[in-house]
Amino acid sequence: MEANDLEASQWHLIEDFAARSSTLFLKKLSRNDTSWADIRSSHQAGFYVPRQIREAGYFPELRQRADKPHIYQAGCPSIWPQTGEIKLDSGLRHFSNKGPEAHFTRIPKDLFRGLNPASWLLGGVLKNADAEPSHWFMVIDSQSADAELLETRLDIGADFHFGLIAPAMLQDAARLESDLSAELIQRISDALKSGSLHALLADYARIPSPEQLSREAQTAYLKEQQLASLDPWKMDAPGDAVMRISRDLEYRIYRQHELKQRAIEIICVLSRSDDLVTSVVTGFGSLDQIFLSASQQRKSRAGRSFENHIRAMLGAGGVRAEEQAILGGRRPDFVLPDAGTVRSKSRGYLDAAILSAKTTLRERWKQITHERFDCAIYLATVDDRVSPQALADLQSAQITLVVPESLKSSKEAAYKEDGNVITMKQFFEEEIRKKRPGLLMAAPGASSNMGSPGGPARLPGF
Repeated sequence: MEANDLEASQWHLIEDFAARSSTLFLKKLSRNDTSWADIRSSHQAGFYVPRQIREAGYFPELRQRADKPHIYQAGCPSIWPQTGEIKLDSGLRHFSNKGPEAHFTRIPKDLFRGLNPASWLLGGVLKNADAEPSHWFMVIDSQSADAELLETRLDIGADFHFGLIAPAMLQDAARLESDLSAELIQRISDALKSGSLHALLADYARIPSPEQLSREAQTAYLKEQQLASLDPWKMDAPGDAVMRISRDLEYRIYRQHELKQRAIEIICVLSRSDDLVTSVVTGFGSLDQIFLSASQQRKSRAGRSFENHIRAMLGAGGVRAEEQAILGGRRPDFVLPDAGTVRSKSRGYLDAAILSAKTTLRERWKQITHERFDCAIYLATVDDRVSPQALADLQSAQITLVVPESLKSSKEAAYKEDGNVITMKQFFEEEIRKKRPGLLMAAPGASSNMGSPGGPARLPGF
């Protein structure tokens, strides 16, 4: 069974087993956790368990072998709902002379074969297991709809790698700030009693624009980090900064506004009749449209968010750039320094570059055609799920991938050993300052007073 065979949603199984569990274990799988499944002669056959999880009481206690004192082991029979397999001989092994991690072995190989980078392992301990096994595990490919739903439900941060979580966390309501949810519930209840629900909907009818949300998230980050601006020259990890602002801070702000808008829209549909069943059946089309609109708006916002933060960073760093300029029949996110320079092949032409930004890659990076842009092309992303094959295709197309610093070194992504993948820090320091200094309006770090009389307008920084 290949990963593609598991594209059908398994979410009903996830919810069923999670609801019957006392604790959940979630881990973003590294290449070491899965590569054995793609190697016919591999002897590993299992995933690694971090020391923190091994010592947290989630798994049975390890016991030292008398004949080999450096080996600690514990049997842990397991259930694998996706295939229906029960592995009575699965368990942990820890070689104390090889590091702090333990190794969970004797598991279904097919579930781990052909997975995309940064896929998920989700497990749990059943509350009322009459007999072994009490532990269950599911593998969720990072490119699947289930992965997207999991990440949304748990509001997983960009820096998450593994952890133990409460089953209630899979319910959206459990992730809401208590004050926000309590206030919203009260306002909706009062509006229902007073007949002013549509007036309340009008108050929450519009989510702030992507630009407004971005500014709010940037403000929160600057306050958190005690920074004056998003000047990349003053940051050790500008890529990580953009990822945190976009994937964590702005997304949480957006979700608060989204909850208000969508909750009231749904209540309006369900309150059309005194009978709930009648309201659901007759209002199904409206409900379907609400959820579809929410999904589309969420994806559109994510892309705009990433571009907004890169724009702010280019502006704060004094990098000459033109946004959304028409060039070669395409409209790249950023042309450095501007489209006119690239078209005319003027004196500054050798300094020219294209920078596109995509939150997630999938196949959309192929929209960038190297033949149309006779200059260096860079593609920035915060996606840690790009496959080795896609990376090879990018290199063949002479497109350099730019990623956050933590993703470049991550064990879960496929970027670490790829020379065609650089960090955002490397992009600014090497590709701009060292190779293309003409793109700078002034010396790096002097962005507060940068200007370019007669030249392209500087992108607005924050």
